[in-house]
Amino acid sequence: MVEASYATGISDLPLIGKTIGAMLNDITARFPENDALISLHQNIRWTYAQFLEQVNALGKGLMALGVERGDRVGIWVMNYAEWTVAQFASAKIGAVMVNINPAYRTVELEFAMKQAEVQTLILQGRFKSSDYVGMFYEACPEAYECSPGRISSEKFPFLKNVIFLDDIPYNGMFTMNEVLKKGEVISPDELVEREESLDFDDAINIQYTSGTTGYPKGVVLTHHSVMNNGFFIGEGMNFTEKDRLCIPVPFYHCFGMVLSNMASVTHGATMVIPSPAFDSEAVLRAVQDEHCTALHGVPTMFIAELAHPNFKNYYLGTLRTGIMAGSPCPIEKMKEVATLMNMRDIVIVYGQTELSPGVTMTTTKDSLERRVSTIGQAFPHTELKIVDPNTHRIVSRGEIGEICARGYMVMKGYYNNPAATRAALDANGWVHTGDLGSMDREGFLKVEGRLKDMVIRGGENVYPREIEEYLHHHPKISDVYVIGVPDKKYGEELMAWVSIMKGETLTPDEIREFCKNRIARYKIPRYYKFVDTFPMSVTGKIQKFEMRKIAIEELNLGEASTIKTA
Repeated sequence: MVEASYATGISDLPLIGKTIGAMLNDITARFPENDALISLHQNIRWTYAQFLEQVNALGKGLMALGVERGDRVGIWVMNYAEWTVAQFASAKIGAVMVNINPAYRTVELEFAMKQAEVQTLILQGRFKSSDYVGMFYEACPEAYECSPGRISSEKFPFLKNVIFLDDIPYNGMFTMNEVLKKGEVISPDELVEREESLDFDDAINIQYTSGTTGYPKGVVLTHHSVMNNGFFIGEGMNFTEKDRLCIPVPFYHCFGMVLSNMASVTHGATMVIPSPAFDSEAVLRAVQDEHCTALHGVPTMFIAELAHPNFKNYYLGTLRTGIMAGSPCPIEKMKEVATLMNMRDIVIVYGQTELSPGVTMTTTKDSLERRVSTIGQAFPHTELKIVDPNTHRIVSRGEIGEICARGYMVMKGYYNNPAATRAALDANGWVHTGDLGSMDREGFLKVEGRLKDMVIRGGENVYPREIEEYLHHHPKISDVYVIGVPDKKYGEELMAWVSIMKGETLTPDEIREFCKNRIARYKIPRYYKFVDTFPMSVTGKIQKFEMRKIAIEELNLGEASTIKTA
């Protein structure tokens, strides 16, 4: 009898039935003097006891501002210690933290704040070319005339509080120290009472993932899904309280928030932040100086670290494990990292934001060949199946079909978007990932391609429809389609095929300028092709696979298209 492509993750360890706040209290009681969080660029070094103190102080401060259970707290901050404090503080008081990508510009900020009905926003100051305060005032000019805590905006009817990370006084904003000071009126008993009123199935996070409809969708995750996912990821790396994880991946993404932060805290391990944004030498220096045992990153990060001219000057002998994820992982690069960076136990995690995010993982117990050529087996307490995309029937082992997942890690749904939720979750609770994969006899999976019209550029999921929707606003563009093309550095790059209005002229630089500071830089296409018509089927459907084929040939990307990935 032919075996079906269905598997369940088996484990002797049960799921954790606690809220994130209760888990943090327990871990702190066990390892109070262990290093919890080190932010090198801020010169911050907190033990678990000190970290919990920071979390409780911010939790009480938010309560003093009137933040209730279920209220949305947006955070528009890069990798600072305060981001992680806010992650745990919001969960402790039952608020829903809304992750806002620091690469967002005004258009995207406006959408996220309105769609998630953000009531309190935490934001940082300027970083390089990003003026976060300026962009906020551009989106919400009324705030400039309002008192802190009393914002009144027709565009953002839910918004009341804005918290600035530092001590610079801005109109309509509290400073972080002012919020912490206000929290002193909240007693420890009031905080405990709030914590004990929560349920581990409560929503605590909204993460935005772009959709094929052209608009991002807010994925709602819970204490239970996020914490257990992080715990089992830590187990897969064989984490203990003695591990020290270097985290260069962004916190706003599930990679940083769950695979890194939650995996560390559930094991009493140390989180090490090398820099606010990725800097390859800062990573190497952090690993050496802080004796890190683990390192996370998307493939492009590891490639940059290996290629750094000072790579050989840094001692990486304390490393043993880590995760390469976020985009397809080149097999040869995995082998280099395992040997040249001493990460003999490096693993891969596969999943998506809707799944909190991991559903398969290689572990330190798997052979190197398994760890570089597959995406692992089903997470504990997780069901996986491979189905025929047309009939939805489970295919046989070894056959290619769509990867589907079910279990504790499935999102509650898309915030304020029941139609999209129904489309993503079938009647039996399965999430259809849109990824094509195969399952071997031992239950190891490989990703074979994608059903979705999605591009993964350097770990960022980019949906062409969203960019197409924006480019259609250009007065000279008649029609436009965006595709992904192979790229050695980022895995994929964006290319726009553009049809111009009659009698008009347009250049790539003009389009780039139109996008600048309005959409995130990673969403701005690198390549452009100006055409009168597009490849179509006989029924009039656009054939993006033909565009990709033509682009590979015309741009001489044949070599990049042959790179093997796990």
